[in-house]
Amino acid sequence: MIKTFRILAYAIAVLVGVQAASHAWASAGMGAFVSNGGVIDKSMMQDTGGPLPFPEVAGIIVHGLNGGMVIPAVALALLVVSFFTRVKGAITWGVIVLAAVALQVTLGYLGHALPLLSLFHGLNAFILFGVAVVAARIPARSGPVTGTTSSTEDLATV
Repeated sequence: MIKTFRILAYAIAVLVGVQAASHAWASAGMGAFVSNGGVIDKSMMQDTGGPLPFPEVAGIIVHGLNGGMVIPAVALALLVVSFFTRVKGAITWGVIVLAAVALQVTLGYLGHALPLLSLFHGLNAFILFGVAVVAARIPARSGPVTGTTSSTEDLATV
């Protein structure tokens, strides 16, 4: 279970990188589209049929699916696995990663209504990446839990 915990935590860090790359790809494509005379308006964003207006729209789709479904599912799996690792701090870091993911998703969705929150969405991505890497390294630094501990005791050890 320790190996699974580490793989899931590193997977979250890699998926955060995919988020950044897909967003950059979509932004660059959108800029090129507009520079070449394309127009982005509400009707284009709501159009669900026909070809994509520019190929880099796929980056927006990847960013939305990855951030809205894949990363939260992996973070939840990380927390579940943390209960079975029997490593000090695993549950704590599983909770921290899941909380950072929940904040990230919330900021991402709220950023559409309040664009200023998108600044915090970008900053929190760095935090999420960092806590995922720290979580992945916990099993290597901590020894196994001896005896029985409750989840509240584990949460107190950071």
